Amino acid sequence: MQKHRFTVLIEKDEDGIYVASVPALPGCHTQANNLDDLEARIKEVIKLCLADKDTDYLKTETFVGVHQIEVAI
Repeated sequence: MQKHRFTVLIEKDEDGIYVASVPALPGCHTQANNLDDLEARIKEVIKLCLADKDTDYLKTETFVGVHQIEVAI
């Protein structure tokens, strides 16, 4: 079994729900009430996305970082 590493972005929405997405896999996202459930769910979704034989999702990506910017409006 071959292993692949993906960058997962995690945010907490206004209702306190954790949302995870995988930028390298379009449409690959899920949500959960806690981080343990979120990790299990995003792994499942990644496997489902990779099971799509018609799409080449195994692109190499390099994670650079996340930066928050404050803007006064």
